[in-house]
Amino acid sequence: MSRLDPSRPRSFHVAILALGGQGGGVLVDWIVDLAEHAGWTAQATSVAGVAQRTGATIYYVEIVEPTPGRAPVLALMPVPGDVDVLIAAELMEAGRAVERGFVTPDRTTVVTSSHRTYAIQEKMVPGSGVADSAQVLGIVERASRRLVIDDMQALAVRNGSVISASLFGALAGSGALPFAVAEFEAVVKRSGVGVQPSLAALRAAVEVAQQSAPPALPADPMLTAARPLPERAAGARMQPLLERIRAEFPPAAWDWLGEGLARVADYQDPAYGAEYLDRVARLLAADPGAANGQVAIEAARWIAVAMSYDDVIRVADLKIRAERSARVRREIGAGAGDVVGTEEYFHPRLEELMGLLPRRWADRLDGASRLKAWLAPRLDRGRRIRTHTLRGHLQLRVVAGLRRWRRGSRRHAEELAHLDAWLAEVERLLPQDRTLAIELLRCRRLVKGYSDTHARGSSRFDRLLRAARELHGRPDAGSALGALREAALRDAEGRALAERLQALRLAA
Repeated sequence: MSRLDPSRPRSFHVAILALGGQGGGVLVDWIVDLAEHAGWTAQATSVAGVAQRTGATIYYVEIVEPTPGRAPVLALMPVPGDVDVLIAAELMEAGRAVERGFVTPDRTTVVTSSHRTYAIQEKMVPGSGVADSAQVLGIVERASRRLVIDDMQALAVRNGSVISASLFGALAGSGALPFAVAEFEAVVKRSGVGVQPSLAALRAAVEVAQQSAPPALPADPMLTAARPLPERAAGARMQPLLERIRAEFPPAAWDWLGEGLARVADYQDPAYGAEYLDRVARLLAADPGAANGQVAIEAARWIAVAMSYDDVIRVADLKIRAERSARVRREIGAGAGDVVGTEEYFHPRLEELMGLLPRRWADRLDGASRLKAWLAPRLDRGRRIRTHTLRGHLQLRVVAGLRRWRRGSRRHAEELAHLDAWLAEVERLLPQDRTLAIELLRCRRLVKGYSDTHARGSSRFDRLLRAARELHGRPDAGSALGALREAALRDAEGRALAERLQALRLAA
């Protein structure tokens, strides 16, 4: 290393891990421009990841102070133990850099964003497959000489720029390279593109890097928390339901009941919200320990989830909402005068489309095998709908408008039958094994999504419903069902659940 040999010129080795679309190439170009304008030699290389989110691109920059009359020999890839600065555009990539040996406590300054872009492996898990950000942060902090961390994505968006600008500013503020902040700013000015927003993001990140506050993580968006129950409802039809919550249910569950009521009323209408409260009240009537609110909380959460199942109507409704359009515009940094186009991909199965029909019609269609065979290839296929066009928007608006007839559809009848069978079993168990009943309520977490995702989740839920009946009477029935639920949430293939069920059968 040049720092141990004063006769050799100083050099700095910078590794950058960035995902597709995060501007890693721009960041590399800026670092090279920074060094070359100072008279230093710079070389940049990159190795692309396997795919957009199964591996980040690794960029590598070596810069060497002026060596008149001599041409330095530079490496093409970062070498473990020989990296001065590690820049990660996402927290988990910083963790992967530690795993690769790019971060060492006596040498490496780590500049990383604390936000997460979830990997395919994290999204595929039926439950929460999200890696523990706090644990990764602790590993990175211990492995590095110095850690500069903040939500660089959010910082960039607040300043109307992109994450490469905020990462460049954090690098400037870290002092890890022998260049003044003004030299970093000059690079951005020379780029000539988005100069003012980029400078704003750069300067904000410099301030973050120069603070001595301990590193912190943003709030985990995967964590669920109920908002306080409001004093007044947004509409006159909802106010009596809000008053009913305070009058009939334990205070410990008020916030969750408010969340559930808002969800089901938004999904259908206030009358549907009244049905929701009726179902929760029915369970509490069967609960010998209703006063402590535990059953009410779990029932409030999972009955609301079950009653607001995903169907084609719901998906279409969410896609065309004004708040979604506003969020998309915020995320891409669109200006007030910019035209933003979105293309939605839909692939409902024939079963989902038949579920929109009245049950009697759908049952008749089930019996017409030749007609179904003719319809299947014409309906059961993927569609790309451009919702920014009049035609595309109207298509989804027509589907979303079917909400008023949802109660008469076959899908709704099937969902309510499934819901009532589940609640009847919970109601039966409550006086006999309250712990088992509560665990059975939590099993509804398995059912989500629509199409094949919904089918897989429902199948596992039904297996756990049968398991609850078989476990009833055992002293460890509740904990055993909870372990089965966690196993079912562990992998998309269902291997963990099958192994756990087999183990329970062997133990019996």
